[in-house]
Amino acid sequence: MTAAVLGGGGWAVQQALASAAGNPAGGQKMWIALGAMAAVGLVVGLVVAGRVSPLATFVPSMVLLAWTVVYSLDMNRALSLIPDEPSVNQIIRDVGFGDKTMLTTGFFALLGVAMFIPVLIPSRWARRDEDLEEDYEESPQSSYY
Repeated sequence: MTAAVLGGGGWAVQQALASAAGNPAGGQKMWIALGAMAAVGLVVGLVVAGRVSPLATFVPSMVLLAWTVVYSLDMNRALSLIPDEPSVNQIIRDVGFGDKTMLTTGFFALLGVAMFIPVLIPSRWARRDEDLEEDYEESPQSSYY
């Protein structure tokens, strides 16, 4: 989940910004970026709304919120976590640029809070497997008791 948000979302934001700057009317690159954003949004929505483990939203929300807190306390340290050296693959640098955009605009804080809310719902932590409980079965023979 965290990789989908940071990797897929970062790449899609960078591609959309680059496409919008180069060609305001849009094009194939813009549609691909929007499709990637929709796919990441679909995964996030399914995990937040679905009945999966609460840790599936807790861990990514803590990563996003912690990175936002580090950014608010020490901007240079938070931005130094983003790979931007020329020796890094271009795709990783694109992801880093998109992550930097989402971090500096506060999108990670918004998404982190939205992903943390399902953790607070008690039914998410309850056991769902009712078939683990043994049902009382009557024996075919009648007993004295």
